[in-house]
Amino acid sequence: MGAALPVGEPVPTDGSLPSGTVIDPSTPFGAYLHIPFCRVRCGYCDFNTYTATELRGARQDDYADTLLREVTLARRVLSDLGPPRPVQTVFFGGGTPTLLPADDLVRMLDGVRAAFPGADDVEVTVEANPDTVDAVVAGRLADAGVTRLSIGMQSAVGHVLETLDRSHGRDAVATAVAVARDAGLGVSLDLIYGTPRESLSDWRTSLETALALGPDHLSAYALIVEDGTALARRIRRGEVSLPDDDLQAEMYELADDLLTEAGLSWYEVSNWARTPADRCRHNAAYWQGGDWWGFGPGAHGHIAGTRFWNVRHPAAYAQRLAHGLSPAAGREVLTASSRLLETVLLGVRTREGLGIASLPPGASAVLPELVADGLVEPRRDDRVRLTRRGRLLADRVVRTLTA
Repeated sequence: MGAALPVGEPVPTDGSLPSGTVIDPSTPFGAYLHIPFCRVRCGYCDFNTYTATELRGARQDDYADTLLREVTLARRVLSDLGPPRPVQTVFFGGGTPTLLPADDLVRMLDGVRAAFPGADDVEVTVEANPDTVDAVVAGRLADAGVTRLSIGMQSAVGHVLETLDRSHGRDAVATAVAVARDAGLGVSLDLIYGTPRESLSDWRTSLETALALGPDHLSAYALIVEDGTALARRIRRGEVSLPDDDLQAEMYELADDLLTEAGLSWYEVSNWARTPADRCRHNAAYWQGGDWWGFGPGAHGHIAGTRFWNVRHPAAYAQRLAHGLSPAAGREVLTASSRLLETVLLGVRTREGLGIASLPPGASAVLPELVADGLVEPRRDDRVRLTRRGRLLADRVVRTLTA
């Protein structure tokens, strides 16, 4: 049901931001809507999600109304700091957003737009499991202004899907893509590599199957085994082995080769897009230090240097809002040093890289070492950009730049 929330300072019951908060109207503003429901719990997942038997006092059919109460609260909090900014991106994540009726998703989207009137080209993304989308759902979402469907494919190989405890089959992905296309939606596919017992040939099959569906965008994430998950317990019992780092590196390089050949370009270490317009603008705002409000249990937000997060369980979330209280569990006012670290940590992972001026004092002195190690491209136009080898070792680059 997700990792524990961070420890932070308490949030006022009205949800107000710290005194002296100043919002820059030019900073992009987005909305993240967390839908914490799943039919089954995937063995590798540690997200804040709940199956029907875990809800204990919360109801899926009340969820849209509950979340809209937080939208009203957010509008009030932000209105105290200046005129409402238009929402530029909306992202329904989970969990499985499409477990809710499409009309509930549309009501939440309409509520966000009413509270924060959007720009003309709002990007609206809905995550979906392949077996929860049909032509009716896709059409309803498209008619309401959703622009992208992000489909959790994960793999095209049966034994890999079984290890990950995924409930869908290969045909379900093709069907979901087809109905999304027919509705006029953009399509993004999510893949995971490095699953125990997954071979390089298995991974090639998944990539080639995904590419045959013609996605506009593809995300490929190395499997990370999180403590407390079913997969971690299986590894501890010796039933399966930890993913092999060298094999994961080969898998990443194969993905980059095949995706590039198919006309998709990397723009962040784990993300490829067919054109710049197909990039996920919502995620880009995270990487570039933008502002967003995270709605829903366990959701995180960031406004003008303050990060905040909600209580985790849907029942506690609903109870607070029913009593007119903020659902926030805590917050952190980012220091200059922590903001600098995040700028490096996130910015270095993007294709555009980082400006030299954004680096910590003295970091430029270690650039020749990183270039010599083949991790950073030779210096040009005063920006730091990763090589492909550097993408594989991005954490090492960040540690070197911030030491």
